[in-house]
Amino acid sequence: MFVESGQKPTEEQLKEVEEAKKSPINFDEDCQELSPAMMKAFKSAVVQRNRKKKA
Repeated sequence: MFVESGQKPTEEQLKEVEEAKKSPINFDEDCQELSPAMMKAFKSAVVQRNRKKKA
């Protein structure tokens, strides 16, 4: 699914998101839980990426 800037979600999409919020996160070998250090590095990378987008 692609969302364009300014696009509003449909009722069906909103319901899908609400249902997904109720589901537990299941980690596996392809998508492992991040360590606190990796989470900090990921958040830092996101902040830097967003700064570049705004510039």
